[in-house]
Amino acid sequence: MDGAGRLISQKLSEALGKPFVVENRSGANGMIGSELAAKSAKDGYTLMVNGANFVTTPSLYAKVTYDPIRDFEPVSLIALAPNVLVVHPSLPVNSVKELIALARARPGQVNFAGSGSGSTPHLAAELFNTLAKVDMVHVPYRGTGPAIVGLMSGEASVMFMPTTNAVPLVKSGRLRALAVTSRQRVPAMPELPTVSESGLKGYESSQWYGLFAPAGTPADLIALLNSQVVKIMQAPDMKQRMTAEGLVAVGSTRDEFAAYVKVELAKWAKVIKASGAKVD
Repeated sequence: MDGAGRLISQKLSEALGKPFVVENRSGANGMIGSELAAKSAKDGYTLMVNGANFVTTPSLYAKVTYDPIRDFEPVSLIALAPNVLVVHPSLPVNSVKELIALARARPGQVNFAGSGSGSTPHLAAELFNTLAKVDMVHVPYRGTGPAIVGLMSGEASVMFMPTTNAVPLVKSGRLRALAVTSRQRVPAMPELPTVSESGLKGYESSQWYGLFAPAGTPADLIALLNSQVVKIMQAPDMKQRMTAEGLVAVGSTRDEFAAYVKVELAKWAKVIKASGAKVD
């Protein structure tokens, strides 16, 4: 997320002729930075780049000090970061349908690696469990790197892995890719079908990055920022750079992003409740 923030701030500085300073306020699954942004002056001088944890945190934590809808003005969806559904080569499946059939035949016996409770890879698998009506079991690790090591060692058999990590491991034959988790195929792996088109209709799960301003920020400033972000993300060089990093450049209208946030908030609240996932 920090990389996305620095990239978009650099481009906005060039476009508007104004310096944009990035301040990384990490911690508590993004709550610290979100709370700071929500309480900032509504003058357009404080903006926030946030991602999927922005809409999952309210359901994962017992106490959240901001409201994702009431306290923020969506500016634009910047980019999507789909996961890749990969399996250890020892697992006898070559498609999403075969994985579902195996998981149904072996309830509670197929393990999936996750980079911590409530992480995007964890919740992507829980959404899969819910829609496919299967019971794959979460094996939590402290971060993406350890989760990948666990998968490679055979401690887990399945993972919903970030595209950037998956591409070299799949190309080398060390892991088998079944599908991507986004609504559409991704430029980094165009030959790979989506989970939805592979038989699990309606499945969609991606990390995402978007630009927000505190609620009450003047509408003309929001409109200016939106137009610049859309222009930046639609530029050929930016699309190429996003593809190289396993991302999909977007750039949306304000209304499209606002609707997207609401849908994501409701969808993940249901998944988290069904899975029982909690952070505190």
